[in-house]
Amino acid sequence: MGDLEIRPVVTDDVSAVVAMLADDPLGARRESPDDLTPYLNALERVNGDPNQHLMVAVRDGRIVGTLQLSIIPGLSRRGATRSIVEAVRIHADERGSGLGTQLLQWAIDESRRQDCQLVQLTSDVSRTDAHRFYERLGFEASHMGFKLAL
Repeated sequence: MGDLEIRPVVTDDVSAVVAMLADDPLGARRESPDDLTPYLNALERVNGDPNQHLMVAVRDGRIVGTLQLSIIPGLSRRGATRSIVEAVRIHADERGSGLGTQLLQWAIDESRRQDCQLVQLTSDVSRTDAHRFYERLGFEASHMGFKLAL
């Protein structure tokens, strides 16, 4: 295995990132890799917000993982800043290699660097393998999540 680089997503990465987002039963229903326009527009919005960190993991020049880290200042918990990890995906060829741990450790370290007191994430109830993975990293299933499609 070559060296791993974790860096921000750039325009040329979008196709590979969207392919990873679409490469599972849930993502296949939600993503549209044939039309990158909405993803490129979203990348522009993300890059314009200093509290958003859309990252890729690159090994030997190939994108092998991605996640988004959002930094959210707030009043609750005595004015705590928290981070939210979203859209964690590891390329199918890299699953089980330890890459997910490295990518999440980057997010945890960056959260500490940004003075966050809490790192949180959500995971679809059907992703039981992911739940075990997050628990191995020390995350606790402490809340029930709700979503409202608009």
